[in-house]
Amino acid sequence: MKLALFDLDHTLLPLDSDYSWGVFTTDIGWTDPHAFRQKNDDFFAHYQAGTLDIHDYVRFATEAVRLQGAARATEAHARFMREVIQPSLMPEALALVRQHQAAGDTVVIVTATNEFVTRPIADAFGVPELIAVELERGPDGWITGEIRGTPSFRDGKVTRVAEWLAARDLDWQSVDMTFYSDSTNDLPLLERAHHPVATNPDPRLRALAAGRGWRILDLFSTIV
Repeated sequence: MKLALFDLDHTLLPLDSDYSWGVFTTDIGWTDPHAFRQKNDDFFAHYQAGTLDIHDYVRFATEAVRLQGAARATEAHARFMREVIQPSLMPEALALVRQHQAAGDTVVIVTATNEFVTRPIADAFGVPELIAVELERGPDGWITGEIRGTPSFRDGKVTRVAEWLAARDLDWQSVDMTFYSDSTNDLPLLERAHHPVATNPDPRLRALAAGRGWRILDLFSTIV
């Protein structure tokens, strides 16, 4: 099987969907603007530095959603898709996904952003297979703010992809895998891929990819 794995934020999208969702919830009045933006910026800086505590971040990032409840959260996310994500679906990214699909490759989005935020985005790309941070659900069926299983973040992406393969009676040796990512946070999975592609790479990944002879793909002219 030929697999095309894609990171999402700053790889297929020219923005960070989790960060943008947080800003959106503040803009619609769900959180205190100053306090939320400051903490959101702090978490984003830790992500870029490779020091993010994913469990703390997911509790923070899902708090407003938990408090609003399923119906209001789903309605708000639909608006987020219309106003923020749809205008950010770049033709270059859509064409790359379609190119792999047309070649018969199995396309999977593998992201450290949680499933509530990213499932509709994967659908917008026409990608049914999504590996994202899964969220625990309480007795009422709504999210608790805790992570279920292994978060798909850094080394956790390798674990989650291995689980995805095993569920299909596959392993690393039975697939030909391409992985597109922008960040050194994804270095563990880039190193496992047969064809790593540094896509819109941050400076550290760009330098590393150049040194290792990996393909470098600048998909967008501008990253938000």
